Amino acid sequence: MTAFEPIGSADSDIVPLLIGISKSMRALHGIKLAKLGFHNGQDELLLAADARGITISAIADQLSIRPSTVSKMMDRLVARGMVERIGDVRDARRTLVRITPAGLKARSQLLEARRELEEEFVRAFGRDQCPAIAASLAECQVHLTNRLNRLR
Repeated sequence: MTAFEPIGSADSDIVPLLIGISKSMRALHGIKLAKLGFHNGQDELLLAADARGITISAIADQLSIRPSTVSKMMDRLVARGMVERIGDVRDARRTLVRITPAGLKARSQLLEARRELEEEFVRAFGRDQCPAIAASLAECQVHLTNRLNRLR
């Protein structure tokens, strides 16, 4: 058996397919983000931020990443004026992250880039097939997120 031969039945090809899809999607998305001056992951942080303010740990929970990772990435967005850190009026010990007007403008551009990528996908697979694909992927995401949460 070579390194490229599938192991077991056709069902066992799911993991390599998902890994490949993830890599390709991340690369395609990264190209679109780079055109807007962003790196992979920064878009998710900007989409998670809101005008009222949200904690780093809440964003980390929402994105299933570590608070330290969010904090480092937020530093870059703060430096670019996309978000700001503010004190929590209800709890002076906490710091919140709030999106700025520049961040809201960038968020619109990021959402447009995501919409363009979505349209490319729809054209490639056909509008009629996309609901079934989306449902399967959503089910897979729920399973993987639950598994990941149990392991953390």
